[in-house]
Amino acid sequence: MAGLWLRCAAAPMLLLLAAAAAGGAIPPPEEAARMARFVLHNCDWGALATLSAQEGLRGRPFANVFSLSDGPPGPRGGSGVPYLYLTDMEISVQDLEINSDASLTVSLAQTPYCKKHRYDPQNPLCAHIIFCGSVVKVNDSEAGLAKKALFSRHPEMESWPKDHNWFFAKFNITNIWVLDYFGGLKIVTPEDYYSVKP
Repeated sequence: MAGLWLRCAAAPMLLLLAAAAAGGAIPPPEEAARMARFVLHNCDWGALATLSAQEGLRGRPFANVFSLSDGPPGPRGGSGVPYLYLTDMEISVQDLEINSDASLTVSLAQTPYCKKHRYDPQNPLCAHIIFCGSVVKVNDSEAGLAKKALFSRHPEMESWPKDHNWFFAKFNITNIWVLDYFGGLKIVTPEDYYSVKP
């Protein structure tokens, strides 16, 4: 029991001293909105869950992996908006055409951070964020931002087949849950999330 207490007591100091893969100190557990922005910005992909519209799966949860970006890599480079590059040929996008509601999960397990600290992906100190909302196509005025955000991190996207009719989309965030420390999930409002400096 004493060993567990020492680990828990030492955890905030470890978090403050540690740096994530893309640079910059990880936010402390008291700053859940900053943590949400930090984790999203340091992840290149996420698990997107939709309600399936496919025969035999209709109405059931269906999770899939998608590349994403909220801005070019580097500290303070993110907008907080998860952008995606999608095609109607993709099975999850077909689900979204029927019901655009979705959830998106990103985790520091995707970076070297958790392995470096020997945190299992399920350990709360290996922070992960769950976003709920909807996926929508971006308008023409936002397409340039989405393109820069995605192609700066995923340069291969530029060479994907043109006949697949790729389009830029974004995840419209309505709810945010942060798990980055012991004691359960923290709720962050979209207003706090977007107003905080990452």
